[in-house]
Amino acid sequence: MELVYVTVIGAAIGLLARYVLPGRRTYGILLLPAAAAAVTSTVWVALVWAGWKFDGGWIWAVSLAAGTLTAVLIPLLLPRYRDAHDARLMHHLSAGKA
Repeated sequence: MELVYVTVIGAAIGLLARYVLPGRRTYGILLLPAAAAAVTSTVWVALVWAGWKFDGGWIWAVSLAAGTLTAVLIPLLLPRYRDAHDARLMHHLSAGKA
């Protein structure tokens, strides 16, 4: 049951990050919540398999920190990549005239 809670909290962190961090125009509304929830739940399951107790505080802290890091890195890195890719594509499609 805790896996559901940590996944929902991770998605909420991703949704909050979407509206706090810049660069919203380069990705959809569900990218950050989905990525943060996926990373949070994956880290949680990996830590449970590694022997961490699901009712301990550290598993919550590490899992949510991983989801938060994902929700922060995506909007910081993706806009630069998208802008560079769009510029290359525009140059290619316009045959170098733009």
